Amino acid sequence: MSPEPPPDIGSPSEPVPQSAAPPPESYPFWGYLDLLGFVLVALLGSVVESLLAAELIATTHVKQIYVLIPAQVLLYGFLLGTLAFIFRRYYGRPFWQSLRWSPVEVSGPFVATCGVLVAFAVMAASMLMRTPDIESPMKALLSDPASVLMVAVIGTTLAPVCEEIVFRGFLQPLLVRSLGAALGILVAAAVFGLMHLQEYGYSWRHGLLITMAGAGFGWMRQRTGSTKAAALMHATYNCVFFLLLAVQQAALHGRWVGR
Repeated sequence: MSPEPPPDIGSPSEPVPQSAAPPPESYPFWGYLDLLGFVLVALLGSVVESLLAAELIATTHVKQIYVLIPAQVLLYGFLLGTLAFIFRRYYGRPFWQSLRWSPVEVSGPFVATCGVLVAFAVMAASMLMRTPDIESPMKALLSDPASVLMVAVIGTTLAPVCEEIVFRGFLQPLLVRSLGAALGILVAAAVFGLMHLQEYGYSWRHGLLITMAGAGFGWMRQRTGSTKAAALMHATYNCVFFLLLAVQQAALHGRWVGR
């Protein structure tokens, strides 16, 4: 009595069914609720920072710059920590990779040159608009060489990194996904300009000039896909203005010494 043949499991020539490939992940993976939560926390942090800094200045009578700079550094850390918490807690994602803090595919000199060109374009636009030299918190802060040096160090290192992470790393991709590249870049740049209005005495001309610069940084972020490239461009842009300010103050100091 011969054994029964095994059940028919199909011919070897028949294709083996394969599972469908997962759809590509959309980017950015965060949404407007995350943005709203970040904005609310950022506003609360800014208010607390301003109140504590004002109280410390009033009670200790130290120079403003020695309070405002550390307070700004702490605020930057708080904001970046909030973003890191959102990514880790709700999405399980790494901070730097999520925000496209990636190697710059174009050359560093090219990015830096773009920053210099945007700086001179903003200066030309300022002259065309006849932007007035107004009294503002920023001007008061840059009243002496020591203050200029402290603000310049932060303005060419930590500030561009943190601001580009927030505006071009976190905000702009969300707006580009919703509005398209051109409009998304412009809206993010406009928010960037509005956030700097208080520093310049709420001058609309200064706000417009900063918006122009922000559009340049946004273009670099969109072109390279790298937030790091936008931060390098921003740092170079700031460096141009701090160098010109240092030269101006040195000339004024030399003029008074000569008298």
